[in-house]
Amino acid sequence: MTTFEVEIVLALPERQSLKSVSATDGDTVIMLLAKSGLRDEYPDYDFDSAILGIWGREVAPDALVKCGDRIELYRSLELDPRDARRQLAEVGRTMVGADANQRSGDKY
Repeated sequence: MTTFEVEIVLALPERQSLKSVSATDGDTVIMLLAKSGLRDEYPDYDFDSAILGIWGREVAPDALVKCGDRIELYRSLELDPRDARRQLAEVGRTMVGADANQRSGDKY
């Protein structure tokens, strides 16, 4: 049985985690997530409803992993990027430099 390393990434606004986990042929995403210890480190994160992916592509929890994979846990967006652009356009701004041009007290 071949042993290899797989990365598991979880990024929250206040904290990020990158774990390297040993895997073998036949291991699945959910098996390695359990092995990673992330559930203990992030007890408030809803792992059961998390969307899982490998290198930016959504996968099922029972997807098989292979050498070099990076398992990613996605969180929902606070604001859809299209809505953010619309809101900025309403006040005459763009996404580029929006933070630099923001006046104190502005909502967006």
